[in-house]
Amino acid sequence: MTPYLILDGEMETALTFAAKRGVKVQIILPHIPDKKYAFALAKSHYATLIQAGVEIYEYTPGFVHAKSFVVDGYKGTIGTINLDYRSFYHHFECGVYLEDVPAICEMVKDFNQTRALSQQVTLEDVYREKKSTRLLGWFLKIFAPLM
Repeated sequence: MTPYLILDGEMETALTFAAKRGVKVQIILPHIPDKKYAFALAKSHYATLIQAGVEIYEYTPGFVHAKSFVVDGYKGTIGTINLDYRSFYHHFECGVYLEDVPAICEMVKDFNQTRALSQQVTLEDVYREKKSTRLLGWFLKIFAPLM
C-alpha cells in the first residue's frame, strides 16, 4: 500500500519481473489523490505493470496514506517509505522491518480489508483514461526524481 507510485526504471522492472515469475504482486493506491500531478505520474506506470500481471487497486472511499508491504505472509515493512524515487534515494525515511511476528497477520488483515473497499484497475480502465491525463503522466516522468 502506498499513496504515491512514482517508480524509477529499476523498481518498475523489479515489480514486473516478479509478477512475470508468478509472484502475486498487489498494490493499493488512493482513488482520490491529494496531489494530481503525482497521481497522473503513478497512472503512467499502470499499463506496464498490469500487462506484467501486477494487480493494481484504487481505494475508493477516500485517500489512503498507508505505507506498508507484506511478503509471503510472514515478512513486512511499515513506515514512512513511499514507492517513489525521493523515498528511495533522497529522503531519510523510517520503516520497521518485521519477520515472523503476530503484527504481520494484522497487516495482512488490514491490506485485505482495504483491498475489499478498492476497485481493481484493468487495462481497459487505463486506456479509457483521458488522453490529457495520460500525456501529462508520461511528460511528468522527466521530473519524477523531483516529485
